[in-house]
Order: sequence, then C-alpha cells, then structure tokens
Amino acid sequence: MNGILEAVILLAGSGSRLRAGGRTILKPLVPVLGRPLISYTIDALAGAGIKTVYAIVGFESETMIGQVEPLVPAGLDVRFIHNPDWQKQNGISVLSAANYLTQPFLLTMSDHLFDQTIFDLLMNAATADSLHLAIDRKISTIFDLQDAMKIQMKDDLIVTIGKNLSDYNAIDTGLFVCPPELFAYLNRAKRDGDCSLADGVQLMADDGKARGVDIADGWWQDVDTPEMLHQAEQKLAERSKTQMLAR
Repeated sequence: MNGILEAVILLAGSGSRLRAGGRTILKPLVPVLGRPLISYTIDALAGAGIKTVYAIVGFESETMIGQVEPLVPAGLDVRFIHNPDWQKQNGISVLSAANYLTQPFLLTMSDHLFDQTIFDLLMNAATADSLHLAIDRKISTIFDLQDAMKIQMKDDLIVTIGKNLSDYNAIDTGLFVCPPELFAYLNRAKRDGDCSLADGVQLMADDGKARGVDIADGWWQDVDTPEMLHQAEQKLAERSKTQMLAR
C-alpha cells in the first residue's frame, strides 16, 4: 500500500538490559559503528517516504528529546509524545499515539535495525484492512532466538504470536504497517490498565486481520543487549564492505 506518510517509533523504555552492560547513555543513542542507534531508524523512515513521525518517549524524556532532535533530517517532522506510563508494556506506548493517527501508519521500535528494502517490501504489500508485520522465516539465523517474538503462520495469516511459543515458523521483526483499528484492539486487550503490542496483534489475528510479510533475504537485528550490539556492528560492517566491493 503506497501513500503511507506517518510513522510511530517506540522510545519510551529504559533499555535496562543494554544499560546493564555498563552504559549510562540512553539506549536509542548508543553508538553503532559510530552513529546513534536511533539515527538508522530515522534515516530509514525518511528514505521510505515518511513525512511525520510520532516518537513516544518516557524514560528521561527531556534528555531523549534534546538528543534526538539534532539527528532528524530536513523534511522529516518528528513530534514527541510523552507516555507517563512508560514503565508499563509497549502496548500502552502505542496507545499514546491514538489521538494523532487516522490513516494506516508504520510502527517500529527504536532498537531495531533494518535493511531499507524491508520498509519498501512491507509498505508495498500492506493493505488498509489489516495489520501487516514484517516476518523472518530464516529462524536458524536469529541471533538470540530465546528472546525473539515468535509467530505461527498459516499462509500469510498470523495465527499466534508470543515469546514462549513452542510451535512457530516465523519471527516478528518489529516493523509493522498498522490500521488505526489497532488502537481499539489494544484497548480491548488491556488487563488492569496494561497490555503489550503482541496482545493487540493476537486479537487482530483472532479476527483474521493480521498478516505477515516475509522479508526473504532481508537483514534486521534487534539491539537489546551488549551481545546483540556486538552482533549488529559486525553485520553492518560486513554488509558495508560487501556493498563497497560491489560498486
């Protein structure tokens, strides 16, 4: 589906597992090959034609805003939304953007890296009537499989999503095209005022409204621990070298 101009980035968490590695810098600002982690996402969104980004902040939000703003390229409008309940699950952060979006939008995490081609693939495959999630079927290549969000697919439909699935055939990459209807599902998923994004996706899947888009040979990496950061830097360096040799 072309014409997607808005995106949401989740930046609200404390990034405790990466900070536990002795880092005091905010997680989205951790350098990856000399560039802040979040700058890769911001640039990829701009490259995908996104014009407006709603960045959900929470933990040390003033510091976060002050350090992210200088990274925003010209032509991209980044609007920061403070989530006072940032210590709750990520579904609450997504709901912070509910009053701002009336059209399908991209949704991504602040700590995931993606090939630019994955953005294009997902946006071209998405339709307005369902949630679409970029999925990775290359399960043997996942760096930290235990931590990954697992998915059971049937054809292109998401059947079940969860970190503790024992029967699965794809991995959630953390990049979505979402209809505004997602917000209603997240509200339905709330228990004691809290919910995860996966809870909302599962309810949409139960209604046949959640689909997977296979990234095929595309590369992505979650950067959630010092080990994942090291892996991401290795892969980015390898890919950069390969691209230079191909020129």
